Amino acid sequence: MFRPKVPTMPQATGPATVVEPTAITPGVPARSSASVAPIPPRSAGRFTPGSVLALTGGGTAVVLVVGAVLVSMLLAVAITAASVAVCAVVIRSILTRR
Repeated sequence: MFRPKVPTMPQATGPATVVEPTAITPGVPARSSASVAPIPPRSAGRFTPGSVLALTGGGTAVVLVVGAVLVSMLLAVAITAASVAVCAVVIRSILTRR
């Protein structure tokens, strides 16, 4: 009852088709006549005091918003658990009086 049943592979019912391999011939790569300009190396990013302050403020705002959302979700779960517990106590006391 609790053993998994492995499906069996169904047998082919129609005629089998044979696929024959084809020969692959490598082509000659085409050369481009346009010259490509070399890409200059990127310099290291330089931050101004204003951009550092903006990044710090943005990061702080993101952390505060995410923290507020997580705390509100935890509070909602706690309130729901408390209300379910109160309902269980009330229902239990009603049932024991009868």
